[in-house]
Amino acid sequence: MSEGPARSSAFALAAQVTSAAFTAALVLYLVRTLGPAGYGTFALALGVANLVALPADLGISGSTARYVAEHHGDRATVVALVRHGLRLKLAVAAAVSVAIVLLAGPIAAAYGHHALTWPLRGVAAALFGQAVIGFFTATFSATRRVASTVRVIFAEGAMETGASIAFVALGAGATGAAFGRAAGYAFGALVACLVARRVYGPLLLPTLRERAGALGARIGRYALVLVVIDGAFALFQQVDVLVIGGVLGATAVGRYSAPLRLIVLLHYPGLAIASGVAPRLTRRPGAAPATHTMALALRGLVVLQCLIVAPVLAWPGPIARLLLGGAYGESAHVLRAFAPFILLTGLAPLASMAVDYLGEARRRLPIAIGTVAVNLAIDLVLIPRIGIVGGAVGTDVAYLIYVPGHLWICHRAIGLPLRPLLRTLAGALLATGAMAAVLLGFGSAHLSPLEWCAGLVCGSAAFAAVATLTRAISAGEARALLQALSRRRARVPLRAAAADA
Repeated sequence: MSEGPARSSAFALAAQVTSAAFTAALVLYLVRTLGPAGYGTFALALGVANLVALPADLGISGSTARYVAEHHGDRATVVALVRHGLRLKLAVAAAVSVAIVLLAGPIAAAYGHHALTWPLRGVAAALFGQAVIGFFTATFSATRRVASTVRVIFAEGAMETGASIAFVALGAGATGAAFGRAAGYAFGALVACLVARRVYGPLLLPTLRERAGALGARIGRYALVLVVIDGAFALFQQVDVLVIGGVLGATAVGRYSAPLRLIVLLHYPGLAIASGVAPRLTRRPGAAPATHTMALALRGLVVLQCLIVAPVLAWPGPIARLLLGGAYGESAHVLRAFAPFILLTGLAPLASMAVDYLGEARRRLPIAIGTVAVNLAIDLVLIPRIGIVGGAVGTDVAYLIYVPGHLWICHRAIGLPLRPLLRTLAGALLATGAMAAVLLGFGSAHLSPLEWCAGLVCGSAAFAAVATLTRAISAGEARALLQALSRRRARVPLRAAAADA
């Protein structure tokens, strides 16, 4: 049964909350148990592996999801698309994972850190399962069956958390954390395959002799554009870690990556909303893109992210000590420097996924390449001079290019209104300042449990008051957003399989 946008967003949020809970628990355990040096080794291995994770996809997941969304309601074509996409995905993922396993030794030697070898092999093994999970969750979203994603995410998260903690507790260190990740993604991939069989039927798995035909060619053509974008974005995500590792060493990577791994959790609400809204922006006969819903969703996300930013600006030291421990004192400066990134990271999933579903991925190319170039240039200049905070500055500036650039594409393609978004941003930033001022009134160094609770309650009240006065988003607009998400689109009549299948 196809889900409406509200159900899709709710299930996507449930999946993200589940993933966030497991990730947060695991990160907090690892940063404290492994320490900056051990966690830095693990984070550096993740950085190297994740550098190729997105381009290793070759754009297949995004391209398949785009065409699946276009053919929503035509089961025969959807199943054929998923079948051809899966065949491409399995071949590419296997080749990349094997390559990293074989090159782990030389990569570790290049960093002058031989303890990196086996963690690299562990995260390389995890890449294959991660690729399978990513492919199926993308197609579940495109077919408006996001509920299926929740089962997969829970299975993967539970297994990864349990296995990683067990291996590290037994003394396996960063290598144990890496192979715990591999166990989690292997189990999650198995569950994803079982769920996909129920969604798409027993004809899902491709045969070796089956020819891709026109559908495979369509996936491949659009994937060629996405692979450049995904490669650039992967480099953008990992360039800070790789430069810090090469210039300052693994311990510095640990102090930089620990807050960053926690910050990544803050984009989950935006990712959940994007999963529910972006597939409905696809251009299809008889259905206009949901531009109004996207505009309201973006404004709501701006208010939410500004609410999150205030504690980061006022209490970076207490937050770092509470979550990471005393060995990560320098991470507090990184956390505060990431404030602009935290604000924009909530908008990025919806902005970028919207462009992909609109079929405008080629227009993302200059933005993606420019983002990487700016981030790398700032890193190379600032990291040797001011340390790990330079990586955060580079990420902030790059995201100030990345997110507005994608919003401009949506504005040109579907008439996304930008002025209301800017008005909401101005009002929400004033509310952020008010909340930060209240929080600072309770202190900025060491906070008692009472000060934590009272500060957050009073600060949130100040944020709500200023946001209401400035009409960052009105009650009527909030209701309109909920109504837009709850409204189901008219079903597209079932058609026979497309002629090019």
